[in-house]
Amino acid sequence: MLSSKRGLSSSGRRSALIDEDPHLSSGPYIVAIGGGTGLSSFLVGLKSFTKNITAIVTVTDEGGSSGRLTRDWGLLPPGDIRNCIVALSENDDDFKKIMDFRFDKGDLSGHSLGNLVLLAATEVYGDFMIAVERVNRLLSMRGRVLPISSETMVLFAEASDGEMLRGELAISSRGKDLRNIWLEPKGIKPVNEAIHSLLNADVIVLGPGSLFTSVIPNLLVDDFREKLYNTTIPVIYIANLMTQPGETEGMSTLDHLDWLDKIVGRLPDFVVVNDQRIPDELLDRYTADGAVPLGLDEEEETSLSKRGCGVIRGNFLRISSVNGSTVVRHDGRRVSEAILSFLGSDLR
Repeated sequence: MLSSKRGLSSSGRRSALIDEDPHLSSGPYIVAIGGGTGLSSFLVGLKSFTKNITAIVTVTDEGGSSGRLTRDWGLLPPGDIRNCIVALSENDDDFKKIMDFRFDKGDLSGHSLGNLVLLAATEVYGDFMIAVERVNRLLSMRGRVLPISSETMVLFAEASDGEMLRGELAISSRGKDLRNIWLEPKGIKPVNEAIHSLLNADVIVLGPGSLFTSVIPNLLVDDFREKLYNTTIPVIYIANLMTQPGETEGMSTLDHLDWLDKIVGRLPDFVVVNDQRIPDELLDRYTADGAVPLGLDEEEETSLSKRGCGVIRGNFLRISSVNGSTVVRHDGRRVSEAILSFLGSDLR
């Protein structure tokens, strides 16, 4: 692990950046690991700095359209893969409208077009991994998206009261009560390209995203976890902006990091923490729903430093409108700039 540096602000380390940087193809090689909206928000910003991106995505989703396609067609859950493909496309805004289009009538009701595209590609090529690769090639993308594995897997957990929980939906409601989490069947293998990406990365990024259902499932794949444990490449965890009702309610940033340490056997080299205040009106609404901001005080930072984990601080908040509702998200561009500037990459 790298020697850590404490309390480094992203201010003062920013370079003048141009969206269409002619040197994107020679940018740093970033591996981003996770799933859900958190990872895709980060990727939207990251692609402004480099085309050398590999997004490694969990395939344990069991809800909505993804869950139905898994049950009806035996397809690995495509939803998070779709979101990351859209995020890395050149024209993500227009493409997102098409790929995220959700049918509301007939047998297709509830399905998104993007999920059906991945289903069709899998049927054509006979393999989900090949289908994802072909979709990667067909689209004008800044990077590539990989499933962590091409094998069907189910997430299991044990609660502190001994109850066994099966699947993301059950686990996401009991996160703060968990004492163990694993995948079944045992011996799930990562795709070879995921291992290869770790060996060739300039930096490995975990998250942002739901701790137990987006980030950790990738780390439970044995060979992948082993490579992550042994890597000398800097590993950075992007802490979530807020706790997640049910899944991480009542947990601190340190609690999140302790779980990563428990699963991988080591802390990340650095953690990215948002210091930007959430507007009071929006904060009140989140608090009423059971979500509170995730920060890091001086005592916690000192504790992390002693354990070899540095802190990258900054204003990383973006307020967005999603389906008519105001939400907080990471500003993927500012997070990416802070990480790459901190690591000394030439962004000009």
